[in-house]
Amino acid sequence: MAIDPVINFMLLVFLVVMAFTILRLSGMLAMTIIFGLYSLLMAGLFMVMDAPDVAFTEAAVGSGVSTVLMLVTLSLTKTRHERHTRKIQWRPLLVVLLTGAALIYGIHDIANMGDTDAPAQQHVADRYISSGQQETGVPNLVTAVLASYRGFDTLGEVVVIFTAGIGIMLLLGRPCKKGRVEDDQTP
Repeated sequence: MAIDPVINFMLLVFLVVMAFTILRLSGMLAMTIIFGLYSLLMAGLFMVMDAPDVAFTEAAVGSGVSTVLMLVTLSLTKTRHERHTRKIQWRPLLVVLLTGAALIYGIHDIANMGDTDAPAQQHVADRYISSGQQETGVPNLVTAVLASYRGFDTLGEVVVIFTAGIGIMLLLGRPCKKGRVEDDQTP
């Protein structure tokens, strides 16, 4: 028996348990920590699926940076001790269910992992390997694909990350409201 399906199944079970745990928790700190563990499990799943670049990104951004930013946000915000009654928000739930149904429907068109008959394996990969260095002038094939063939896609990803970073800096660097006394200052 191959070990990859067993690891995939165990990671999937842990991911589902983590997701339901996050939904059931009421404390924001515990939710943040479990969310970080969820991202770490996703990184493990990406590694098992032979996507180390995505796994490293998920580990760094999802498990690392996002968790730290959420913890910092929790430390900067006031806690409210009033318990709010949990009321089902039907519109967001409907949007999530419709999006999930569309994604599940779209799975049927995806080629199986490692399928040599997939369109990407029939045309694009052979061309990149055979003439990638001549067409781009870049000796490293991975760099040639990311920087030349997929240059606009990579640029778009960089713009999204840059915009998110600017947004976080603006949120964390906001000046205090007038009339509020800082903790380290005396009134």
